[in-house]
Amino acid sequence: MNTLYIILLYLLPLIFVLIPLYLGERYGKYTLQKNEKVKEGAIGAVVGATFGLLAFLLAFTFQIAESRYGARKELLLKESGEIRTVYHLAGLIPDSLGKEARSLVKEYVAIRLDASNNKTKPEFLIKRSQEILDQWWAYAEHINRMDRSSEAYSLFASAVVNASETFHERKTIALHYRIPPAILFILGVMTFISMILLGYQLGVSGRVSFFLNLFLGLTFALICWLILVLDRPELGVAKINQQPLIDLQIELNSK
Repeated sequence: MNTLYIILLYLLPLIFVLIPLYLGERYGKYTLQKNEKVKEGAIGAVVGATFGLLAFLLAFTFQIAESRYGARKELLLKESGEIRTVYHLAGLIPDSLGKEARSLVKEYVAIRLDASNNKTKPEFLIKRSQEILDQWWAYAEHINRMDRSSEAYSLFASAVVNASETFHERKTIALHYRIPPAILFILGVMTFISMILLGYQLGVSGRVSFFLNLFLGLTFALICWLILVLDRPELGVAKINQQPLIDLQIELNSK
């Protein structure tokens, strides 16, 4: 299903280029037959202005997707450090709870890595991650009831809170934040209009080439596809390098 969806994300922009180009060319040829004195200069100015606006909108949309991609990388580094902190501070709480907490840390790291590679059971992985975070917090509540003056216990509770906040930030950015539909709609409309105008200009000039149109469509569709897959990390195309969590897993398993 994901593969079909990924292909569809490429075909839709391609169609939004090739169809209006063809329609514009046909109308341009028709106009040229009716009036052989069509002024190409005025048409070129309109096409240039329209493509300038389209380029601006593409750059703006790409910046939204890229900034979210960068935020996901930063949160991954932040999360790996906070998980390591939870593991170390678990050594400062009573042994019975500390051993269980550290065991859960190792499981949590494995789940976070599995979530980046396994797209078939995201709901289970998210649910289990939340259960582990809730269990850590239950430990923090228990030990702080035992001794509210202990700085070590307070540090452990703070580390759990930080790990929980980062988890929810990563989940929200990855699964819920998207490029606003209004922007994608306007981008589609601008693309359609721009390609009709370009096709009209080519039709009027008589310089029509199927292969040039195809290459233009393939190139433009590739840029749009890149924006869309960056905006949808659950597809697994624009993956974040998980090396910080891999290194952490190796470190923890060696202890």
